[in-house]
Amino acid sequence: MAPDQIAYMDIAAATAVGLDYKQRHVAALDVRPGQVVADIGCGPGTDLGRLADAVGPDGSVIGVDREPRMLDEARQRLADRPNIELRQGDIHDLPLPAGSVDRARVDRILQHVTDPAKAIAEVRRILRPGGLFGMAEPDWDTLAVADEDLETSRRFARYVAGRVRNPAIGRDLVRLSMLAGFRVRSVEPIPVLFRDFETADTILGLRRNCARGVQAGALAEQDAAAWVERMATGPVIAGFTFYMVTAEA
Repeated sequence: MAPDQIAYMDIAAATAVGLDYKQRHVAALDVRPGQVVADIGCGPGTDLGRLADAVGPDGSVIGVDREPRMLDEARQRLADRPNIELRQGDIHDLPLPAGSVDRARVDRILQHVTDPAKAIAEVRRILRPGGLFGMAEPDWDTLAVADEDLETSRRFARYVAGRVRNPAIGRDLVRLSMLAGFRVRSVEPIPVLFRDFETADTILGLRRNCARGVQAGALAEQDAAAWVERMATGPVIAGFTFYMVTAEA
């Protein structure tokens, strides 16, 4: 079974690569005191505190999420932060006026949305001229897992990528941003590498996605069982490419 969604987000954010890219992602936004920042798809508030520190008491951070459960968790975690406001809404139709924010960010959100082009255009709408938009998204088509059974590794990677609505969104961020009228300021590919089984299993779902793949007919049961057993007992090399893009309105 998949882990609880909030627990999964917390675990992913606490990994070494999670801590590193999140710090770099916020730094690339060049958030300044007094600004208004929108964290779209804020989840349980993982990054809201860091952003609130950056804007200071004279600025404000607006966390937007479509899931009431996520917003409830964020409220509990950040009840003592007066410069954080939480709003329910969808990235395709944000509950914010045009030209009302200085900075906006998404973190692993566009891979799941119905229409990434429309979502990016909507973020462009709410940004003031010269405002910055930071995007951090994986490219699941680059997923690779090392094993002697190369065919099963490839089948696993294809199956995982196929379960994501927009698996190649990372590499497509630049094109979609330019179509929305942004000027792309920076593009940074980040290799995400897992060396221990438990972390790789949690983030990539080695066990659970193998089981699902077998049920779906994408993996042979005997091959998948042996593949997971080797992962659990032997050295693990598994990873994919993550893209961070910063664009200016």
